[in-house]
Amino acid sequence: MADMKSWQIGDVKVTRVLEQEAPLPPEGLIANIDADRLVEHESWLKPHFMNDEGQIVLSIHALVVESRGKTIVVDTCMGNDRPLPMDIEPLQTNFLSELETVVQREQVDYVLCTHLHFDHVGWNTMKVGGEFVPTFPNAKYLFGREEYEYWSGDAEDVNIDLQYGVTPVVEAGLHELVPSDHSITDEVSLEPTPGHTPGHVSVRIESAGKRAVITGDLVHHPVQLAEPTWGSHPDAQPERAAETRRDFVARYGDTDVLVIGTHFAGPTAGRIVKVGDSCRIECD
Repeated sequence: MADMKSWQIGDVKVTRVLEQEAPLPPEGLIANIDADRLVEHESWLKPHFMNDEGQIVLSIHALVVESRGKTIVVDTCMGNDRPLPMDIEPLQTNFLSELETVVQREQVDYVLCTHLHFDHVGWNTMKVGGEFVPTFPNAKYLFGREEYEYWSGDAEDVNIDLQYGVTPVVEAGLHELVPSDHSITDEVSLEPTPGHTPGHVSVRIESAGKRAVITGDLVHHPVQLAEPTWGSHPDAQPERAAETRRDFVARYGDTDVLVIGTHFAGPTAGRIVKVGDSCRIECD
């Protein structure tokens, strides 16, 4: 079994289910990076978020959120068997069997996609008999209305992202378009965090006096919270994304809020501690 991490936020339980984790050159993900400035952050990035060779570590995982008797799967990774962009070979991982050690797929109540990029909608579906069908047959799939309308319009690259992980869900009548501040339960709600995509959302958890937030791709790597102007190459609106990261640090820095990174490796979660005009992530 892969390394399974979980956190208790009041009465809400969050469990990470890993699809894959890998190092890559910082410039392979982060735009307009300053190599000298990156070195200044190594003391807190290593060993979890950066390896000894100076590569950053990226994780692709789903998060299972249990609240008020409901089970919510947040972001469903890349999936098996499907064509992928950027010359990535189709995957064959044990993700689904790992997920089912936490919850059976028929018992999932909601699937929530923070946005509709390929690595967040992959396991929305699975290949059965030569076609892709919804993986979670009894779930309601929640797509942000603004996000869905953007990708369903004239945006480029729409087919590879939607064709396998979204269109079969829509055709099955299992989706629901929701506003960017939608509440799933009274403990779990969405928070607009646009920029990476126009309709991007994060997930806010508040229960029994405890708080957490699941980032989505407003930030791919913790160093981008310390350096909010360092965008990610896939950011659709770089300036807006940078402003969202600044606002996020201002809102959650030096608080008790547990930040659970959708692509953060290692401990995956920690708290933002402000340091001068920057910050760092401190993990429990």
